[in-house]
Amino acid sequence: MSRILVTGGAGFLGSHLCARLMKEGNEVLCVDNLCTGSMDNIRELFGMAGFTFLKQDVAQLPDSWLYQIDGIHQIYNLACPASPPHYQADPVKTAKTSVFGILNMLELARRCHAKILQASTSEVYGDPQVHPQAESYRGCVNPIGIRACYDEGKRMAETLMFDYRRMYGVDIKVIRIFNTYGPKMDPGDGRVVSNFIVQALRGEDLTIYGDGSQTRSFCYVNDLIDGMIRMMNSADGFCGPVNLGNPGEFTMLELAQKVTKLTNSRSRLVYQKLPQDDPAKRRPVINLAERELGWKPETELDKGLEETIAYFRKVLNISQEVYEKAGSRDGVRQL
Repeated sequence: MSRILVTGGAGFLGSHLCARLMKEGNEVLCVDNLCTGSMDNIRELFGMAGFTFLKQDVAQLPDSWLYQIDGIHQIYNLACPASPPHYQADPVKTAKTSVFGILNMLELARRCHAKILQASTSEVYGDPQVHPQAESYRGCVNPIGIRACYDEGKRMAETLMFDYRRMYGVDIKVIRIFNTYGPKMDPGDGRVVSNFIVQALRGEDLTIYGDGSQTRSFCYVNDLIDGMIRMMNSADGFCGPVNLGNPGEFTMLELAQKVTKLTNSRSRLVYQKLPQDDPAKRRPVINLAERELGWKPETELDKGLEETIAYFRKVLNISQEVYEKAGSRDGVRQL
């Protein structure tokens, strides 16, 4: 059994990670300021022996709560809003969370002699000029654009991870997460999978930005969590960065068509202007993860979408029977 700290532990990915670590018999300290995380995501863990929740902001200057933590073996740093509407709402706060947050966690790892994993992102590649993206690609990021608070914040966090390794010998692991989806996503987080599913279930128009030809690669959450844990427990000296994502590539139009088919929705597609700096293509090269971690995603997109749609039906209180009985697009909208 290990004592493990998870920042952002009440968020989409963090809550799945906490549940998996608890299932494996670890003691888990979940830290979240609940800015975008939700207590509902971790409610099932309360009362379980070994689980502790702390409502704290990892980006704050170190205070008593941080110095009181000891005996930590591993740190997973997931704290940071991940969807554009959330991280663009307060870009300065987003940058602080990435930079000050990792500095605080690195100091904790240094003091506790703990291994630390940084959840970086495919956004470090920006709007890539190389496709697909391998870890050796250094990216094409607009440092003054509206997405830079997240993109550059994550890039700086990677820099600090490797500097702490070189200067202080901190045992680090860095992963770059590509688009991930699944149960416990926030229906209002503004990400494309949740947007399409919520709109389809409500009988609303599906909003496609641009002409729908831009591509993404979608990894089901259970696969991602498996890769994350494998990386944390990988061979000593192997620190990444490592791409974690599904190399299956789909256009936004293809995703919209899959969602409408799987929900039996009659929603129409509407097109709006493409946001600034929105990447045209995104697909990971995962050769390194396959070789070093023995990892590759197993869940096909249709299967993962079915699980996610079932979750959103429950959250939105839209039953399959009522939905199908409504029949028409207008009828569904009235639910």
